[in-house]
Amino acid sequence: MARVVVLLGGLSPERPVSLSSGAGCAAALRRLGHDVIEIDPQNPSWIADLASARPDAVFNALHGEWGEDGRTQGVLEYLKLPYTHSGVLASAIAMDKDKSKAVFAQAGLPLAKGKLMDRHEAAKAHPMPLPYVVKPNAQGSSVGVYIVREGANRPPEQLLDPDWTFGDDVLVEEFIDGQELTVAVMHDRGALAVTEILPAGEWYDFDAKYSEGGSRHEIPAKIPQRVADQLMRAAEAAHHALGCRGVSRSDFRYDPKRDVIALLEVNTQPGMTPTSLVPEQAAYLGMSYDDIVAWILGDASCQR
Repeated sequence: MARVVVLLGGLSPERPVSLSSGAGCAAALRRLGHDVIEIDPQNPSWIADLASARPDAVFNALHGEWGEDGRTQGVLEYLKLPYTHSGVLASAIAMDKDKSKAVFAQAGLPLAKGKLMDRHEAAKAHPMPLPYVVKPNAQGSSVGVYIVREGANRPPEQLLDPDWTFGDDVLVEEFIDGQELTVAVMHDRGALAVTEILPAGEWYDFDAKYSEGGSRHEIPAKIPQRVADQLMRAAEAAHHALGCRGVSRSDFRYDPKRDVIALLEVNTQPGMTPTSLVPEQAAYLGMSYDDIVAWILGDASCQR
């Protein structure tokens, strides 16, 4: 039995997702016989609480800013506490969509055409031919993402919202029509499977990801085997190009009409909620929720 701190909640817009992920992981760790302490970094005393808990390992179930962008990982390295998922550098680069795309391009991975812009500039006029996508450069879970479709008269007016909280840098990319696909990678095992995500609404937004009935998952995805193989190899290559550890999840778009694949991003701390994709892919291969949680904990270390 080990003493394990589960970090959950946090300060990002993805806090509700992290609370759900963390609760599930904490329950699994208790079923596995571990002594579990839950700490929410929303509390300013979290670092002191973490140090005083003296855990054998930290299970990082945070999502988004201040959770999977390298900052919390730096605290854990400083405290010399073994922790799960990716380290400081991989986490920071993966969270920055523009910088991660540069790494992916160097690795020869398929990408959508795009550019980094200030949101105010992107709001003046269409920055590229329609249709295109505008998304914050450093957010996850489809927070603040807008698809600008054919016939739109102007860019999204939300880019000029005075209450915009997602940073001034936005990534503008061509919209790849077709299928939404995702692949989980376990560091020492490789890619697990390809899942197609079929949102109930127009696209795979925050509600589609986390609301009950918001989306349907097809596993394995109904795509040609050669495409599935290509996606799985690309996910593994992206995982290693960033220097990820533990479990990552790569998201793709595939246009079957043009036979075009585009890697969108790599999630270094994928969701572990009841509707999340990583546990589902693990189950497809015969691993229970507790099995995948146990594997993630067993992979914990410092200097990741």
